[in-house]
Amino acid sequence: MKVSSLALLTLLLATLWTGSQGVSLRSSYSACCYKNMFIRKKILASNIQSYQKTPSHCSHRAVRVELLNGKKFCVDPEERWFQRYQRQKKSTSAST
Repeated sequence: MKVSSLALLTLLLATLWTGSQGVSLRSSYSACCYKNMFIRKKILASNIQSYQKTPSHCSHRAVRVELLNGKKFCVDPEERWFQRYQRQKKSTSAST
């Protein structure tokens, strides 16, 4: 009885551990932007809720921009309008 309980517990723990590893791997790569995901048109600053740089392991350097309505887009961080948005954001946060 003890051996079967120990085996069952070991199996359960192994399943939980591998499941959690898979979730973290998928979520880190889902933060990447791929070539066909980029948006080229300017997004109004008033529509942007937040933005986040993609992780270094991603194949394309990008910024994921989240709008107020919850939609997310990939933006090239070198885009002029995004550079201006970042400078504006930094200057307003520095003055408050």
